Amino acid sequence: MTVQLERPTDAHGLIDLVNARVPGYSLEAPFYTSQEFFDLDVDAIFARHWIFAATEAELPEPGDYVTVEVGRYSVIVVRDDDEDVRAFHNVCRHRGSRLLDEPQGSVGNLVCPYHHWTYGVDGRLMHADNQPATFDRSCFSLKPVHVRSVGGLVFLCLADDPPADFDEVAARVEHFLTPYGLRQAKVAHQVDLVESGNWKLVMENNRECYHCDGHPELLSAYFPLFGYTAEDVPPRLRPVFERFTKAAADLQTACVRRGFPVEGLRELDTRATGFQLSHAPLDGAGKSFNTDGESLCSRLMGSMTTDRFGDLSIHMQPNSWFHLLADHTVVFSVLPLGPSTTFLRTTWLVHPDAVEGVDYDVATLTKVWQATNEQDGTLVARTQKGVTDPGYQPGPYSTVEGDVEAFVNWYISRLAAHLSR
Repeated sequence: MTVQLERPTDAHGLIDLVNARVPGYSLEAPFYTSQEFFDLDVDAIFARHWIFAATEAELPEPGDYVTVEVGRYSVIVVRDDDEDVRAFHNVCRHRGSRLLDEPQGSVGNLVCPYHHWTYGVDGRLMHADNQPATFDRSCFSLKPVHVRSVGGLVFLCLADDPPADFDEVAARVEHFLTPYGLRQAKVAHQVDLVESGNWKLVMENNRECYHCDGHPELLSAYFPLFGYTAEDVPPRLRPVFERFTKAAADLQTACVRRGFPVEGLRELDTRATGFQLSHAPLDGAGKSFNTDGESLCSRLMGSMTTDRFGDLSIHMQPNSWFHLLADHTVVFSVLPLGPSTTFLRTTWLVHPDAVEGVDYDVATLTKVWQATNEQDGTLVARTQKGVTDPGYQPGPYSTVEGDVEAFVNWYISRLAAHLSR
């Protein structure tokens, strides 16, 4: 029986709820509904851990930028004149004006719209009117934010001292990413969606396929077996499992043939930078996220030489997941907007020489995940309404929701570590 706990009003209330979390069960309602937990999530999770921000493909030329909004923080991610990716707080060093308002664009320099202090894309203050002779411009560069590109995926960390294990994780993951050539890829399409649910509900929904019957478009190519073992597969999924077993054997043969790593990696809740990497076959023709499993782009990614190479799936705590296929890549970024609203950005990448209308069609390329995102948005909104209802109490996770439990366990452990300080 679950004890109904009061909404938190101070740090003690937050700590009590964190300590009272029952493993194997969903969280108490305030985790999903209260402003106090939203503020704590920004401070303890998003401001202290490495979060996925963008792809290098969104910054193809020097001066190209994206802005990333995380709670009270705004960050500029920009490619500098040496073609390196940099990140800065989106705050003028004069009197604090916001520098850039647009979510993306291109600049020669970063010019404050208030008093026209001007910064290079390397963050250096280049011009400031009416300063005394003793004014030292070098002391007023933009404040940098830690940023790393991992195989073309750009991560940032707002903390002064980021989690030290990121370098190790990056090295292990990049080995798998390199053949897909994401650094040289181009953006085929990008869609932003605001979901009516807490960011944790968005992430929990992604971390399981228990609900995948609600995704008919996705299931035309995706085996709904995530989280199952051979012993767990119910009778209704046995024919699917038999197809999966054969396709998995074919995928392993293809991996061995081209020297691609076969083993997956799973450290979702045992380190600060939790992650998972798995490589699974696709159903139907086994080539891509199409309604029949056929290819969606005729130009293969990076150094890929076969179009039947399954789905390389990567989960990174706390806010991202990625699907890499032979013909394209789909990346997802989640950012909290409020206790009951979440920003989801989905980006489709293709080979840099792929031509729209010749090698791929945007509507066909994006059809499966556009539909899946909309369906998930509805499911998340329904869950948000449910956890807000006084009748809600935490329920037990199923045997195929192990990655949901791992996500929640990681989240609780990170909160506990933050609050203990």
